Amino acid sequence: MVNYLSKSFIFFIFIIMGLNAKAENVANIAFEVSFTEPQAHYADVKMTIDNINKNDILVKMPVWAPGSYLIREFSKNVESFKASSGVEKISKNTWKINTKGKKSVTINYRVYCFEVSVRTSFIDDSHAFLSPTGIFMYVDGRLAEPATVSINPFKGWDKVSTGLEKTDGKSFTYYAKNFDWLFDSPIEVGTQDVFDFDVVGVKYEVAMVGGGNYDKERLKTDISKIIEKETDIFGENPNKRYVFIVHNYLSGGGGLEHLNSTVLGATRDGYQNEKIYKSFLGLVAHEHFHLWNVKRLRPIALGPFNYDEENYTTNLWIAEGFTAYYDNLITERAKLINTDEYLDMIQQDINAIENSQGNKVQSLSDASFDAWIKYYRPNENSGNTTVSYYNKGSLIACMLDLAIIKKSEGKQSLDDAMRYAYNEFYKKKNRGYTDAEMKLVFEKYTGENLDTFYADYINGTKSLDFNKYLGYAGLTLVDRTPITKQPYLGITVSKSNKNEIAFVSRNSSAWDSGLNVNDQVLAINGQRTTDVLKDVANLDINKDAEFVVGRDGILKTIIVKFKPSTSKNMVIQEVEKPTDAQKTVLEKWLSL
Repeated sequence: MVNYLSKSFIFFIFIIMGLNAKAENVANIAFEVSFTEPQAHYADVKMTIDNINKNDILVKMPVWAPGSYLIREFSKNVESFKASSGVEKISKNTWKINTKGKKSVTINYRVYCFEVSVRTSFIDDSHAFLSPTGIFMYVDGRLAEPATVSINPFKGWDKVSTGLEKTDGKSFTYYAKNFDWLFDSPIEVGTQDVFDFDVVGVKYEVAMVGGGNYDKERLKTDISKIIEKETDIFGENPNKRYVFIVHNYLSGGGGLEHLNSTVLGATRDGYQNEKIYKSFLGLVAHEHFHLWNVKRLRPIALGPFNYDEENYTTNLWIAEGFTAYYDNLITERAKLINTDEYLDMIQQDINAIENSQGNKVQSLSDASFDAWIKYYRPNENSGNTTVSYYNKGSLIACMLDLAIIKKSEGKQSLDDAMRYAYNEFYKKKNRGYTDAEMKLVFEKYTGENLDTFYADYINGTKSLDFNKYLGYAGLTLVDRTPITKQPYLGITVSKSNKNEIAFVSRNSSAWDSGLNVNDQVLAINGQRTTDVLKDVANLDINKDAEFVVGRDGILKTIIVKFKPSTSKNMVIQEVEKPTDAQKTVLEKWLSL
Protein backbone atom coordinates (compact mmCIF):
# COMPACT_ATOMS: atom_id res chain seq x y z
CA MET A 1 0.00 0.00 0.00
CA VAL A 2 2.79 2.45 0.90
CA ASN A 3 4.79 1.68 -2.29
CA TYR A 4 1.67 1.99 -4.42
CA LEU A 5 0.85 5.43 -2.94
CA SER A 6 4.43 6.63 -3.42
CA LYS A 7 4.48 5.63 -7.07
CA SER A 8 1.06 7.16 -7.63
CA PHE A 9 2.17 10.41 -6.01
CA ILE A 10 5.30 10.60 -8.16
CA PHE A 11 3.22 9.91 -11.27
CA PHE A 12 0.76 12.67 -10.20
CA ILE A 13 3.62 15.17 -9.82
CA PHE A 14 4.88 14.38 -13.34
CA ILE A 15 1.38 14.86 -14.73
CA ILE A 16 1.04 18.27 -13.05
CA MET A 17 4.50 19.31 -14.30
CA GLY A 18 3.54 18.27 -17.80
CA LEU A 19 0.31 20.23 -17.65
CA ASN A 20 2.13 23.32 -16.42
CA ALA A 21 4.70 23.03 -19.18
CA LYS A 22 1.95 22.64 -21.71
CA ALA A 23 0.05 25.61 -20.29
CA GLU A 24 3.12 27.83 -20.75
CA ASN A 25 3.05 27.10 -24.51
CA VAL A 26 -0.68 27.67 -25.02
CA ALA A 27 -1.58 31.22 -26.01
CA ASN A 28 -4.79 32.85 -25.00
CA ILE A 29 -6.11 34.23 -28.30
CA ALA A 30 -9.04 36.64 -28.32
CA PHE A 31 -10.87 38.44 -31.11
CA GLU A 32 -13.10 41.47 -30.93
CA VAL A 33 -15.20 42.33 -33.99
CA SER A 34 -16.83 45.73 -34.47
CA PHE A 35 -18.73 47.40 -37.31
CA THR A 36 -17.88 51.10 -37.54
CA GLU A 37 -18.82 51.33 -41.23
CA PRO A 38 -21.27 48.54 -42.05
CA GLN A 39 -22.76 50.55 -44.92
CA ALA A 40 -19.33 50.37 -46.55
CA HIS A 41 -19.14 46.62 -45.84
CA TYR A 42 -16.30 46.52 -43.31
CA ALA A 43 -15.56 44.44 -40.22
CA ASP A 44 -13.03 45.85 -37.77
CA VAL A 45 -11.08 43.06 -36.08
CA LYS A 46 -8.89 43.25 -33.00
CA MET A 47 -6.81 40.15 -32.27
CA THR A 48 -5.00 39.78 -28.94
CA ILE A 49 -2.38 37.05 -28.49
CA ASP A 50 -1.12 36.39 -24.97
CA ASN A 51 1.52 34.06 -23.47
CA ILE A 52 4.03 34.46 -26.30
CA ASN A 53 7.42 32.82 -25.76
CA LYS A 54 9.09 33.28 -29.16
CA ASN A 55 11.08 36.06 -30.79
CA ASP A 56 8.60 36.24 -33.65
CA ILE A 57 5.30 34.71 -34.68
CA LEU A 58 3.56 34.22 -38.01
CA VAL A 59 -0.06 35.28 -38.27
CA LYS A 60 -2.01 33.86 -41.23
CA MET A 61 -5.35 34.23 -42.96
CA PRO A 62 -6.82 30.97 -44.35
CA VAL A 63 -7.00 30.73 -48.14
CA TRP A 64 -10.14 28.57 -48.38
CA ALA A 65 -13.31 27.58 -46.55
CA PRO A 66 -13.79 23.87 -45.67
CA GLY A 67 -16.68 22.39 -47.62
CA SER A 68 -16.01 24.69 -50.59
CA TYR A 69 -13.03 23.33 -52.47
CA LEU A 70 -11.52 26.44 -54.05
CA ILE A 71 -8.62 28.68 -53.08
CA ARG A 72 -10.46 31.95 -52.43
CA GLU A 73 -7.54 34.09 -51.21
CA PHE A 74 -9.43 35.68 -48.33
CA SER A 75 -6.43 37.87 -47.49
CA LYS A 76 -7.25 39.96 -50.58
CA ASN A 77 -9.97 41.62 -48.48
CA VAL A 78 -7.66 42.56 -45.58
CA GLU A 79 -6.45 46.13 -45.16
CA SER A 80 -4.93 48.42 -42.51
CA PHE A 81 -3.06 45.56 -40.79
CA LYS A 82 -1.26 46.94 -37.75
CA ALA A 83 0.42 45.33 -34.76
CA SER A 84 1.60 46.64 -31.40
CA SER A 85 5.04 45.30 -32.34
CA GLY A 86 7.09 45.36 -35.54
CA VAL A 87 5.35 43.66 -38.47
CA GLU A 88 6.37 42.54 -41.96
CA LYS A 89 4.16 40.90 -44.58
CA ILE A 90 6.09 37.93 -45.99
CA SER A 91 3.54 36.17 -48.23
CA LYS A 92 0.06 36.71 -49.66
CA ASN A 93 -1.59 35.61 -46.39
CA THR A 94 1.19 35.77 -43.78
CA TRP A 95 2.39 38.55 -41.49
CA LYS A 96 5.59 38.13 -39.42
CA ILE A 97 5.46 39.94 -36.07
CA ASN A 98 8.52 40.73 -33.96
CA THR A 99 7.67 39.57 -30.44
CA LYS A 100 11.15 39.51 -28.89
CA GLY A 101 10.84 40.28 -25.21
CA LYS A 102 7.04 40.47 -25.42
CA LYS A 103 4.47 38.20 -23.84
CA SER A 104 1.53 39.62 -25.72
CA VAL A 105 0.72 41.47 -28.90
CA THR A 106 -2.37 43.22 -30.26
CA ILE A 107 -3.27 43.24 -33.95
CA ASN A 108 -5.86 45.38 -35.68
CA TYR A 109 -7.08 44.93 -39.24
CA ARG A 110 -10.14 45.54 -41.39
CA VAL A 111 -11.90 43.11 -43.72
CA TYR A 112 -14.01 44.15 -46.69
CA CYS A 113 -17.11 41.92 -46.82
CA PHE A 114 -19.37 42.25 -49.83
CA GLU A 115 -19.79 38.87 -51.53
CA VAL A 116 -23.18 37.18 -51.34
CA SER A 117 -22.76 33.43 -50.87
CA VAL A 118 -22.93 30.84 -48.09
CA ARG A 119 -19.12 30.67 -47.94
CA THR A 120 -18.11 34.33 -47.96
CA SER A 121 -18.70 37.23 -45.60
CA PHE A 122 -21.23 39.96 -46.29
CA ILE A 123 -21.90 43.16 -44.34
CA ASP A 124 -24.27 46.04 -44.98
CA ASP A 125 -26.32 48.39 -42.85
CA SER A 126 -28.93 45.68 -42.14
CA HIS A 127 -26.77 42.80 -40.89
CA ALA A 128 -23.37 41.12 -40.86
CA PHE A 129 -22.64 37.57 -41.90
CA LEU A 130 -19.15 36.45 -40.88
CA SER A 131 -17.75 33.42 -42.65
CA PRO A 132 -14.90 32.77 -40.20
CA THR A 133 -12.07 31.65 -42.50
CA GLY A 134 -12.36 35.03 -44.23
CA ILE A 135 -12.45 37.02 -40.97
CA PHE A 136 -10.23 35.43 -38.34
CA MET A 137 -6.49 34.87 -38.57
CA TYR A 138 -4.48 32.23 -36.76
CA VAL A 139 -1.00 31.91 -35.30
CA ASP A 140 1.11 29.45 -37.27
CA GLY A 141 1.58 26.21 -35.32
CA ARG A 142 -1.11 27.03 -32.78
CA LEU A 143 -4.37 25.92 -34.40
CA ALA A 144 -5.05 23.61 -31.45
CA GLU A 145 -5.37 26.52 -29.01
CA PRO A 146 -8.74 27.84 -27.82
CA ALA A 147 -10.01 31.29 -28.76
CA THR A 148 -12.72 33.72 -27.73
CA VAL A 149 -14.73 36.00 -30.01
CA SER A 150 -16.49 39.13 -28.77
CA ILE A 151 -19.01 40.76 -31.07
CA ASN A 152 -19.86 44.45 -30.80
CA PRO A 153 -23.10 44.72 -32.80
CA PHE A 154 -23.83 47.87 -34.79
CA LYS A 155 -26.53 50.24 -33.53
CA GLY A 156 -29.94 48.55 -33.68
CA TRP A 157 -28.55 45.04 -34.12
CA ASP A 158 -29.62 42.93 -31.16
CA LYS A 159 -28.95 39.28 -32.03
CA VAL A 160 -26.00 37.00 -32.68
CA SER A 161 -26.54 33.50 -34.10
CA THR A 162 -23.65 31.03 -34.12
CA GLY A 163 -22.75 27.49 -33.17
CA LEU A 164 -19.97 28.75 -30.89
CA GLU A 165 -20.42 28.34 -27.13
CA LYS A 166 -21.46 31.39 -25.12
CA THR A 167 -19.01 32.62 -22.50
CA ASP A 168 -20.48 32.97 -19.03
CA GLY A 169 -21.15 36.49 -17.88
CA LYS A 170 -20.19 38.24 -21.10
CA SER A 171 -22.73 39.47 -23.62
CA PHE A 172 -22.04 38.37 -27.21
CA THR A 173 -18.76 36.67 -26.29
CA TYR A 174 -18.14 33.15 -27.52
CA TYR A 175 -15.65 30.35 -27.04
CA ALA A 176 -14.04 27.95 -29.52
CA LYS A 177 -12.05 25.03 -28.15
CA ASN A 178 -9.66 25.26 -31.11
CA PHE A 179 -9.37 27.01 -34.45
CA ASP A 180 -10.95 24.16 -36.39
CA TRP A 181 -14.11 24.86 -34.38
CA LEU A 182 -13.75 28.61 -34.82
CA PHE A 183 -13.28 28.32 -38.57
CA ASP A 184 -16.29 26.00 -38.78
CA SER A 185 -18.67 28.30 -36.90
CA PRO A 186 -20.22 31.08 -39.01
CA ILE A 187 -21.68 34.08 -37.21
CA GLU A 188 -24.80 36.06 -38.09
CA VAL A 189 -25.21 39.49 -36.45
CA GLY A 190 -28.28 41.66 -36.85
CA THR A 191 -32.02 41.60 -36.27
CA GLN A 192 -32.72 38.10 -37.61
CA ASP A 193 -35.94 36.30 -36.70
CA VAL A 194 -34.90 33.48 -34.37
CA PHE A 195 -36.98 30.51 -33.32
CA ASP A 196 -36.03 27.17 -31.81
CA PHE A 197 -37.31 23.68 -31.11
CA ASP A 198 -36.09 20.44 -29.53
CA VAL A 199 -35.78 17.15 -31.39
CA VAL A 200 -33.85 13.92 -30.64
CA GLY A 201 -32.56 15.56 -27.47
CA VAL A 202 -30.90 18.43 -29.33
CA LYS A 203 -31.71 22.14 -29.18
CA TYR A 204 -32.20 23.47 -32.73
CA GLU A 205 -32.14 27.17 -33.52
CA VAL A 206 -33.23 28.72 -36.82
CA ALA A 207 -32.12 32.27 -37.67
CA MET A 208 -34.12 33.70 -40.58
CA VAL A 209 -32.38 36.65 -42.23
CA GLY A 210 -34.02 38.94 -44.76
CA GLY A 211 -37.68 38.20 -44.06
CA GLY A 212 -39.92 35.86 -46.02
CA ASN A 213 -43.36 34.25 -46.17
CA TYR A 214 -42.30 31.21 -44.13
CA ASP A 215 -44.54 29.37 -41.68
CA LYS A 216 -42.53 28.77 -38.49
CA GLU A 217 -44.68 25.95 -37.20
CA ARG A 218 -44.58 24.11 -40.53
CA LEU A 219 -40.82 24.53 -40.72
CA LYS A 220 -40.40 23.19 -37.18
CA THR A 221 -42.52 20.14 -38.00
CA ASP A 222 -40.93 19.35 -41.34
CA ILE A 223 -37.33 20.00 -40.31
CA SER A 224 -37.90 17.83 -37.22
CA LYS A 225 -38.97 14.94 -39.45
CA ILE A 226 -35.76 15.29 -41.46
CA ILE A 227 -33.61 15.39 -38.32
CA GLU A 228 -35.30 12.30 -36.88
CA LYS A 229 -34.85 10.25 -40.06
CA GLU A 230 -31.19 11.21 -40.42
CA THR A 231 -30.41 10.55 -36.77
CA ASP A 232 -32.00 7.09 -37.12
CA ILE A 233 -29.38 6.19 -39.73
CA PHE A 234 -26.37 6.84 -37.51
CA GLY A 235 -27.94 6.01 -34.16
CA GLU A 236 -26.93 9.27 -32.50
CA ASN A 237 -26.87 13.01 -32.94
CA PRO A 238 -23.39 14.21 -31.91
CA ASN A 239 -24.42 17.73 -30.87
CA LYS A 240 -26.33 19.25 -27.98
CA ARG A 241 -27.13 22.32 -30.06
CA TYR A 242 -27.38 23.05 -33.78
CA VAL A 243 -27.99 26.32 -35.68
CA PHE A 244 -29.56 26.90 -39.11
CA ILE A 245 -28.65 30.33 -40.53
CA VAL A 246 -31.01 30.98 -43.44
CA HIS A 247 -30.38 33.92 -45.77
CA ASN A 248 -33.54 34.83 -47.66
CA TYR A 249 -33.07 36.57 -51.00
CA LEU A 250 -35.23 37.57 -53.96
CA SER A 251 -33.99 34.31 -55.46
CA GLY A 252 -31.59 32.20 -53.44
CA GLY A 253 -30.16 28.73 -52.91
CA GLY A 254 -27.09 26.78 -51.91
CA GLY A 255 -25.72 25.75 -48.55
CA LEU A 256 -22.52 25.08 -46.63
CA GLU A 257 -22.16 22.56 -43.83
CA HIS A 258 -20.43 23.10 -40.49
CA LEU A 259 -19.77 21.03 -37.36
CA ASN A 260 -22.89 22.13 -35.49
CA SER A 261 -24.48 24.61 -37.86
CA THR A 262 -25.18 25.32 -41.50
CA VAL A 263 -25.76 28.34 -43.73
CA LEU A 264 -28.55 28.12 -46.31
CA GLY A 265 -29.68 30.35 -49.13
CA ALA A 266 -33.43 30.53 -49.81
CA THR A 267 -36.02 32.40 -51.86
CA ARG A 268 -37.69 34.96 -49.61
CA ASP A 269 -41.21 34.51 -50.95
CA GLY A 270 -40.90 30.89 -52.04
CA TYR A 271 -42.09 29.13 -48.90
CA GLN A 272 -45.73 29.06 -50.07
CA ASN A 273 -44.75 27.58 -53.45
CA GLU A 274 -44.76 23.79 -52.95
CA LYS A 275 -42.04 23.10 -55.52
CA ILE A 276 -39.70 25.73 -54.09
CA TYR A 277 -40.53 24.72 -50.52
CA LYS A 278 -39.77 21.05 -51.17
CA SER A 279 -36.51 22.04 -52.79
CA PHE A 280 -35.63 24.02 -49.65
CA LEU A 281 -36.39 20.99 -47.46
CA GLY A 282 -34.07 18.94 -49.68
CA LEU A 283 -31.35 21.53 -49.05
CA VAL A 284 -32.00 21.31 -45.30
CA ALA A 285 -31.71 17.51 -45.49
CA HIS A 286 -28.49 17.75 -47.51
CA GLU A 287 -26.61 20.17 -45.26
CA HIS A 288 -27.83 18.56 -42.04
CA PHE A 289 -26.76 15.09 -43.27
CA HIS A 290 -23.24 16.52 -43.54
CA LEU A 291 -23.33 16.68 -39.75
CA TRP A 292 -22.28 13.03 -40.00
CA ASN A 293 -21.09 12.51 -43.57
CA VAL A 294 -18.01 14.71 -44.15
CA LYS A 295 -17.88 16.61 -40.85
CA ARG A 296 -17.26 13.40 -38.89
CA LEU A 297 -17.29 10.43 -41.26
CA ARG A 298 -14.82 11.98 -43.69
CA PRO A 299 -12.08 11.31 -46.21
CA ILE A 300 -8.75 11.23 -44.40
CA ALA A 301 -7.51 14.36 -46.21
CA LEU A 302 -10.37 16.49 -44.89
CA GLY A 303 -9.22 17.13 -41.35
CA PRO A 304 -7.23 18.23 -39.57
CA PHE A 305 -7.20 20.91 -42.26
CA ASN A 306 -4.32 22.70 -43.90
CA TYR A 307 -5.71 26.23 -44.28
CA ASP A 308 -2.71 27.32 -46.38
CA GLU A 309 -3.34 25.27 -49.51
CA GLU A 310 -5.54 22.67 -51.23
CA ASN A 311 -6.55 19.53 -49.30
CA TYR A 312 -6.85 16.85 -51.98
CA THR A 313 -9.13 13.81 -51.86
CA THR A 314 -10.52 11.41 -54.45
CA ASN A 315 -13.61 10.81 -52.31
CA LEU A 316 -15.87 13.83 -52.74
CA TRP A 317 -18.19 11.47 -54.60
CA ILE A 318 -18.83 9.90 -51.17
CA ALA A 319 -18.69 13.07 -49.07
CA GLU A 320 -20.96 15.06 -51.37
CA GLY A 321 -22.47 12.49 -53.72
CA PHE A 322 -23.78 10.20 -50.99
CA THR A 323 -25.15 13.24 -49.18
CA ALA A 324 -26.91 14.26 -52.41
CA TYR A 325 -28.41 10.76 -52.54
CA TYR A 326 -29.67 10.86 -48.98
CA ASP A 327 -31.13 14.38 -49.09
CA ASN A 328 -33.95 13.36 -51.46
CA LEU A 329 -34.28 9.89 -49.95
CA ILE A 330 -34.70 11.38 -46.46
CA THR A 331 -37.44 13.74 -47.62
CA GLU A 332 -39.19 10.75 -49.21
CA ARG A 333 -38.87 8.70 -46.01
CA ALA A 334 -40.26 11.64 -44.04
CA LYS A 335 -43.19 11.78 -46.50
CA LEU A 336 -42.33 15.36 -47.43
CA ILE A 337 -42.28 14.25 -51.06
CA ASN A 338 -44.08 11.26 -52.53
CA THR A 339 -42.55 8.18 -54.15
CA ASP A 340 -43.25 9.36 -57.69
CA GLU A 341 -41.52 12.67 -56.99
CA TYR A 342 -38.52 10.81 -55.59
CA LEU A 343 -38.22 8.45 -58.55
CA ASP A 344 -38.46 11.45 -60.84
CA MET A 345 -35.43 12.94 -59.07
CA ILE A 346 -33.46 9.72 -59.62
CA GLN A 347 -34.59 9.77 -63.23
CA GLN A 348 -33.37 13.36 -63.68
CA ASP A 349 -29.93 12.45 -62.32
CA ILE A 350 -29.68 9.47 -64.67
CA ASN A 351 -30.50 11.60 -67.69
CA ALA A 352 -28.20 14.42 -66.58
CA ILE A 353 -25.23 12.04 -66.27
CA GLU A 354 -25.87 9.84 -69.27
CA ASN A 355 -26.40 12.86 -71.54
CA SER A 356 -23.28 14.57 -70.24
CA GLN A 357 -20.29 14.66 -72.58
CA GLY A 358 -18.01 15.20 -69.59
CA ASN A 359 -19.15 11.87 -68.13
CA LYS A 360 -17.27 10.19 -70.97
CA VAL A 361 -14.09 12.12 -70.19
CA GLN A 362 -13.68 12.55 -66.42
CA SER A 363 -13.91 9.82 -63.79
CA LEU A 364 -15.54 10.31 -60.39
CA SER A 365 -12.23 10.04 -58.54
CA ASP A 366 -10.67 12.62 -60.87
CA ALA A 367 -13.68 14.90 -60.49
CA SER A 368 -13.18 14.76 -56.72
CA PHE A 369 -9.44 15.39 -56.85
CA ASP A 370 -9.69 18.20 -59.39
CA ALA A 371 -12.62 20.01 -57.76
CA TRP A 372 -10.15 22.75 -56.79
CA ILE A 373 -9.33 23.62 -60.40
CA LYS A 374 -12.38 22.42 -62.34
CA TYR A 375 -15.68 22.04 -60.47
CA TYR A 376 -15.43 25.42 -58.74
CA ARG A 377 -13.83 27.13 -61.76
CA PRO A 378 -16.10 26.19 -64.65
CA ASN A 379 -15.63 27.66 -68.10
CA GLU A 380 -17.47 27.48 -71.41
CA ASN A 381 -16.13 23.98 -72.09
CA SER A 382 -16.73 22.41 -68.66
CA GLY A 383 -19.83 20.54 -69.82
CA ASN A 384 -17.65 18.66 -72.29
CA THR A 385 -14.87 17.76 -69.88
CA THR A 386 -16.22 17.36 -66.34
CA VAL A 387 -18.77 15.29 -64.44
CA SER A 388 -20.62 16.26 -61.26
CA TYR A 389 -19.49 14.21 -58.27
CA TYR A 390 -22.80 15.26 -56.71
CA ASN A 391 -25.11 13.75 -59.35
CA LYS A 392 -23.00 10.76 -60.33
CA GLY A 393 -21.95 10.09 -56.73
CA SER A 394 -25.64 10.07 -55.80
CA LEU A 395 -26.33 7.43 -58.45
CA ILE A 396 -23.42 5.30 -57.22
CA ALA A 397 -24.88 5.49 -53.70
CA CYS A 398 -28.26 4.40 -55.04
CA MET A 399 -26.73 1.44 -56.89
CA LEU A 400 -24.85 0.29 -53.78
CA ASP A 401 -27.97 0.75 -51.66
CA LEU A 402 -30.02 -1.48 -53.97
CA ALA A 403 -27.21 -4.05 -54.10
CA ILE A 404 -27.04 -4.22 -50.28
CA ILE A 405 -30.80 -4.52 -49.91
CA LYS A 406 -30.91 -7.32 -52.48
CA LYS A 407 -28.00 -9.22 -50.95
CA SER A 408 -29.48 -9.02 -47.44
CA GLU A 409 -33.00 -9.82 -48.65
CA GLY A 410 -34.27 -6.55 -47.25
CA LYS A 411 -32.59 -6.84 -43.85
CA GLN A 412 -29.90 -4.22 -44.48
CA SER A 413 -29.28 -1.17 -46.66
CA LEU A 414 -26.67 1.50 -47.31
CA ASP A 415 -27.75 2.94 -43.94
CA ASP A 416 -26.01 0.02 -42.23
CA ALA A 417 -22.79 0.57 -44.18
CA MET A 418 -22.77 4.28 -43.35
CA ARG A 419 -23.46 3.60 -39.65
CA TYR A 420 -20.68 1.01 -39.55
CA ALA A 421 -18.20 3.40 -41.21
CA TYR A 422 -19.20 6.23 -38.85
CA ASN A 423 -18.55 4.06 -35.81
CA GLU A 424 -15.40 2.47 -37.21
CA PHE A 425 -13.53 5.57 -38.41
CA TYR A 426 -14.96 8.51 -36.50
CA LYS A 427 -15.90 7.02 -33.12
CA LYS A 428 -13.36 4.21 -32.72
CA LYS A 429 -10.35 5.53 -34.62
CA ASN A 430 -11.11 9.26 -34.55
CA ARG A 431 -9.75 9.79 -38.04
CA GLY A 432 -10.84 9.89 -41.65
CA TYR A 433 -11.06 6.93 -44.00
CA THR A 434 -8.97 6.06 -47.01
CA ASP A 435 -10.41 5.18 -50.39
CA ALA A 436 -9.43 1.54 -49.91
CA GLU A 437 -11.09 1.38 -46.47
CA MET A 438 -14.44 2.62 -47.74
CA LYS A 439 -14.26 0.18 -50.63
CA LEU A 440 -13.88 -2.62 -48.07
CA VAL A 441 -16.95 -1.32 -46.20
CA PHE A 442 -19.03 -1.44 -49.38
CA GLU A 443 -17.73 -4.93 -50.17
CA LYS A 444 -18.61 -6.08 -46.66
CA TYR A 445 -22.25 -5.07 -47.09
CA THR A 446 -22.79 -5.88 -50.78
CA GLY A 447 -21.02 -9.23 -50.37
CA GLU A 448 -19.22 -8.57 -53.67
CA ASN A 449 -15.71 -7.89 -54.88
CA LEU A 450 -15.98 -4.35 -56.20
CA ASP A 451 -12.73 -4.19 -58.18
CA THR A 452 -14.54 -4.06 -61.52
CA PHE A 453 -17.23 -1.72 -60.14
CA TYR A 454 -14.53 0.73 -59.06
CA ALA A 455 -12.51 0.35 -62.26
CA ASP A 456 -15.57 1.02 -64.41
CA TYR A 457 -17.60 3.55 -62.45
CA ILE A 458 -15.31 5.27 -59.91
CA ASN A 459 -11.91 5.37 -61.58
CA GLY A 460 -13.21 4.92 -65.13
CA THR A 461 -15.82 6.47 -67.39
CA LYS A 462 -17.92 3.47 -68.36
CA SER A 463 -21.66 4.19 -68.55
CA LEU A 464 -23.53 3.14 -65.42
CA ASP A 465 -25.50 -0.10 -65.79
CA PHE A 466 -28.31 1.44 -63.81
CA ASN A 467 -30.93 -0.88 -65.21
CA LYS A 468 -29.23 -3.79 -63.46
CA TYR A 469 -29.65 -2.22 -60.04
CA LEU A 470 -33.14 -0.85 -60.63
CA GLY A 471 -34.05 -4.38 -61.66
CA TYR A 472 -33.39 -5.54 -58.11
CA ALA A 473 -36.41 -3.41 -57.12
CA GLY A 474 -38.62 -4.46 -60.01
CA LEU A 475 -38.00 -1.23 -61.94
CA THR A 476 -36.64 -0.62 -65.41
CA LEU A 477 -35.45 2.28 -67.55
CA VAL A 478 -37.45 2.92 -70.70
CA ASP A 479 -36.23 5.19 -73.49
CA ARG A 480 -38.88 7.82 -74.14
CA THR A 481 -36.77 9.98 -76.44
CA PRO A 482 -39.22 11.69 -78.79
CA ILE A 483 -38.84 10.97 -82.50
CA THR A 484 -38.12 14.28 -84.20
CA LYS A 485 -37.06 15.44 -87.64
CA GLN A 486 -35.80 18.73 -86.31
CA PRO A 487 -32.07 19.36 -86.86
CA TYR A 488 -29.85 19.29 -83.78
CA LEU A 489 -27.20 22.00 -83.58
CA GLY A 490 -25.75 21.22 -80.13
CA ILE A 491 -25.38 24.68 -78.64
CA THR A 492 -26.81 26.80 -75.86
CA VAL A 493 -27.14 30.54 -76.29
CA SER A 494 -26.57 33.47 -73.97
CA LYS A 495 -29.48 34.34 -71.70
CA SER A 496 -29.24 37.98 -72.75
CA ASN A 497 -28.62 37.43 -76.45
CA LYS A 498 -30.31 34.58 -78.31
CA ASN A 499 -27.88 34.70 -81.23
CA GLU A 500 -24.69 34.53 -79.14
CA ILE A 501 -23.29 31.03 -78.60
CA ALA A 502 -22.55 30.23 -74.93
CA PHE A 503 -21.73 26.50 -75.16
CA VAL A 504 -20.89 24.01 -77.90
CA SER A 505 -21.50 20.34 -77.09
CA ARG A 506 -18.73 17.89 -77.95
CA ASN A 507 -19.30 15.89 -81.17
CA SER A 508 -22.41 17.90 -82.06
CA SER A 509 -23.16 19.47 -85.44
CA ALA A 510 -21.87 22.82 -84.19
CA TRP A 511 -18.71 21.23 -82.75
CA ASP A 512 -17.84 19.37 -85.94
CA SER A 513 -18.60 22.37 -88.15
CA GLY A 514 -16.48 24.82 -86.20
CA LEU A 515 -18.96 27.13 -84.50
CA ASN A 516 -17.38 28.70 -81.41
CA VAL A 517 -18.47 30.03 -78.07
CA ASN A 518 -18.96 33.83 -78.30
CA ASP A 519 -19.77 33.66 -82.02
CA GLN A 520 -22.59 36.03 -82.94
CA VAL A 521 -24.83 34.21 -85.41
CA LEU A 522 -26.01 36.94 -87.76
CA ALA A 523 -27.66 34.98 -90.58
CA ILE A 524 -28.69 31.44 -91.49
CA ASN A 525 -29.09 30.55 -95.18
CA GLY A 526 -29.04 34.23 -96.06
CA GLN A 527 -31.78 35.19 -93.59
CA ARG A 528 -31.15 37.51 -90.67
CA THR A 529 -31.58 35.76 -87.29
CA THR A 530 -32.10 37.05 -83.76
CA ASP A 531 -33.03 33.66 -82.25
CA VAL A 532 -30.69 30.92 -83.44
CA LEU A 533 -32.37 27.90 -81.86
CA LYS A 534 -35.84 28.95 -83.01
CA ASP A 535 -34.69 29.41 -86.61
CA VAL A 536 -32.64 26.19 -86.67
CA ALA A 537 -35.74 24.24 -85.63
CA ASN A 538 -37.36 25.21 -88.95
CA LEU A 539 -34.50 23.90 -91.09
CA ASP A 540 -34.33 20.61 -93.00
CA ILE A 541 -32.29 18.05 -91.07
CA ASN A 542 -31.10 16.50 -94.35
CA LYS A 543 -29.65 19.70 -95.81
CA ASP A 544 -26.51 21.66 -94.91
CA ALA A 545 -26.98 25.19 -93.60
CA GLU A 546 -24.89 28.31 -94.17
CA PHE A 547 -24.17 30.31 -91.02
CA VAL A 548 -22.73 33.80 -91.08
CA VAL A 549 -21.15 34.64 -87.73
CA GLY A 550 -19.34 37.59 -86.26
CA ARG A 551 -16.14 36.55 -84.51
CA ASP A 552 -14.00 39.22 -82.91
CA GLY A 553 -15.38 41.77 -85.40
CA ILE A 554 -14.72 39.58 -88.44
CA LEU A 555 -17.48 37.95 -90.51
CA LYS A 556 -17.10 34.23 -91.16
CA THR A 557 -19.21 31.84 -93.21
CA ILE A 558 -19.50 28.34 -91.75
CA ILE A 559 -21.29 25.41 -93.38
CA VAL A 560 -23.07 23.31 -90.78
CA LYS A 561 -23.71 19.66 -91.56
CA PHE A 562 -26.51 18.45 -89.32
CA LYS A 563 -26.49 15.09 -87.59
CA PRO A 564 -29.00 13.59 -85.14
CA SER A 565 -28.89 14.24 -81.41
CA THR A 566 -27.58 11.44 -79.20
CA SER A 567 -29.48 12.69 -76.12
CA LYS A 568 -31.88 10.27 -74.49
CA ASN A 569 -34.88 10.66 -72.22
CA MET A 570 -34.89 7.69 -69.86
CA VAL A 571 -37.97 7.05 -67.72
CA ILE A 572 -38.24 4.73 -64.68
CA GLN A 573 -41.14 2.29 -64.83
CA GLU A 574 -42.26 -0.76 -62.89
CA VAL A 575 -41.89 -4.18 -64.51
CA GLU A 576 -45.17 -5.91 -65.27
CA LYS A 577 -44.83 -8.80 -62.84
CA PRO A 578 -42.31 -8.10 -60.06
CA THR A 579 -41.15 -11.07 -58.04
CA ASP A 580 -41.50 -11.25 -54.28
CA ALA A 581 -37.76 -10.57 -53.98
CA GLN A 582 -38.11 -7.44 -56.10
CA LYS A 583 -41.07 -6.26 -54.02
CA THR A 584 -39.01 -6.74 -50.86
CA VAL A 585 -36.17 -4.60 -52.24
CA LEU A 586 -38.53 -1.85 -53.38
CA GLU A 587 -40.36 -1.73 -50.05
CA LYS A 588 -37.12 -1.59 -48.07
CA TRP A 589 -35.58 1.04 -50.37
CA LEU A 590 -38.52 3.44 -50.35
CA SER A 591 -39.85 2.59 -46.88
CA LEU A 592 -43.21 1.65 -48.40
